[in-house]
Amino acid sequence: MTVQLPIVPPVARPAPPSGYAALSALVRERNLLRRRPWFYAGVFAANLLVTALVVAAMVVWRDSWWLLLLAPVLAVVSVQFGFFGHDVGHQQVTRDRRLSRALGLVSGDLLAGLSYAWWVTKHNAHHAHPNDLATDPDVRAGALVFDADQADQRSGAAAWLTRHQAAMFFPMLLGEAVNLHVSSVREMFKPKVKGRAIESVLLTAHLAGYVALLVFTLTWPQVLAFVVLQKALQGVYLGMSFAPGHKGMPVMDVEQAADPFLRQVLTSRNVRGGWFTDAALGGLNYQVEHHLFPSMPRPNLRLAQPIVRQFCADRGVTYTETAALASYAAGLRHLHAVGTGLRSRGRS
Repeated sequence: MTVQLPIVPPVARPAPPSGYAALSALVRERNLLRRRPWFYAGVFAANLLVTALVVAAMVVWRDSWWLLLLAPVLAVVSVQFGFFGHDVGHQQVTRDRRLSRALGLVSGDLLAGLSYAWWVTKHNAHHAHPNDLATDPDVRAGALVFDADQADQRSGAAAWLTRHQAAMFFPMLLGEAVNLHVSSVREMFKPKVKGRAIESVLLTAHLAGYVALLVFTLTWPQVLAFVVLQKALQGVYLGMSFAPGHKGMPVMDVEQAADPFLRQVLTSRNVRGGWFTDAALGGLNYQVEHHLFPSMPRPNLRLAQPIVRQFCADRGVTYTETAALASYAAGLRHLHAVGTGLRSRGRS
């Protein structure tokens, strides 16, 4: 007699977690995504205090050439307000979208003179696909070119600039702050801009307050010198803060780009340093951790770093971290390499 065994239906097994899901679980176990409102309250208050002291000093010692020494201070504070707005835009400060927007408008439009909505839209596109030549606005061909194929399509003055873009990188940063101000104003003239009215008012208020302060406290030659010095240093500071994170890092192939863990880790570079580097770069020195967890508050990035580094080591994934000077050197080498074809064409 044949005994027929009962048919046991296959047990549905859950799919193994992806790299990102497993890492996210580790981070959440340690509560590293918790908000740190008092940290940000302190940062904002400190920047406001320094700004108030600069204004007071300029009013008290008006028409003095010594006031030019305050231009670098105001440049640093302006960038620090930008860092605060960056963190607000990622909802690191609060989960409340309305409060985040209010804080972003104050820190970005009113205090830094940069459109909050424009920055968030642009920056979110970068985070979604870093170093993607088609979708990342930070690596699209413009004044600088980050891909040899893009470079080979250039001619005339644009080709000359691309051939020499490594040497021109830091000089070009002298105008980056003004470029961001202009881009913010241009955004207000585009159709269907959300919140155009309030942003236009705040950007105008920023410009009016800045001009009034300078005109009231300085002579016209001093005004010119102050603006040139402050905006040039502000542009260099901004460029040196954002450039190390991705410039010179690889472009993903289709398979790598489809993996959210690899897409963020392999295109990002950390900068080594201590508390001063953390403060000076606004936490952007932890670019790998920031891209993996954009909503993670800035002070928690340092705590997440050993977890992410070990996770990458266990999976054989390259985790890139260099000193600040090495990161700039790597970026400049990449810019120089991109122009190699144009330089060879120019010699032929």
